[in-house]
Amino acid sequence: MTANIVAPGAIETNFNNAAIRKNPQMKGFLSSQTALGRVGEAEDIGGLVAFLCSEDAGWIIGQRIEASGGMFL
Repeated sequence: MTANIVAPGAIETNFNNAAIRKNPQMKGFLSSQTALGRVGEAEDIGGLVAFLCSEDAGWIIGQRIEASGGMFL
C-alpha cells in the first residue's frame, strides 16, 4: 500500500465560494507571500498529482508534498 498527500498552497478555484478569485485584495496579498509571486491554479496541483500516480513516483511513499509556490519563504 502506498499513500502520499499533496498540501496545496493558495489555489485560485471555485472552492470556498471562489474566495481568492472574487477578492482582488486577498489574491494580491496571497500572491505577495509566494516565491513565484502568484497564487496557484488547478493545473499546478494536477501535474503533481498525475506524477504521483505514475510509475515514475513508485519510490515515493508516505510523504506530505507541499505545492505552494514557495509560500512564506
